[in-house]
Amino acid sequence: MAKVLDHLDKSILAILDVNSRLSLSEIGKQVGLSGPAVGERIKTLLNQQVIDSFGVKLNLRALGYTIEALVRIKPISGQLRKVEQLIRDEPRFMFCDRVTGEDCYIARLALRDIAELDDVMLPLHDCAETNTSIVKSSVIEPRLPPVNIKGQIG
Repeated sequence: MAKVLDHLDKSILAILDVNSRLSLSEIGKQVGLSGPAVGERIKTLLNQQVIDSFGVKLNLRALGYTIEALVRIKPISGQLRKVEQLIRDEPRFMFCDRVTGEDCYIARLALRDIAELDDVMLPLHDCAETNTSIVKSSVIEPRLPPVNIKGQIG
């Protein structure tokens, strides 16, 4: 069942989404609460499993990754587990989702240059069909979905 949050919880989540390193007192100033009150709300959101974890957003270019690619992967019959393991073992795959439809997986790669694409994809070619697209730009960066607020729908 979906958790229903009040406007303060929603505001805190939006602030944390942009910068999870802000102090509790700074978050409190932005939402009109004390630092300890913000801390209690965050603790509650963690206990309710609304917040799973805190993390960082890396600048891939600063780390030398100049290309990102999306890869649709369709394992050959009987090769599903092998394909999954190859994906897990390749650290240049930043994420991989199991999906419905013709393909079984959609994954995102970080590459230093286009030549790396062959290095990553070659092991998959014996056990899967792939379709790769180079990412030109991102229209929407990862963001929070709409959060239900007490007394509102959507």
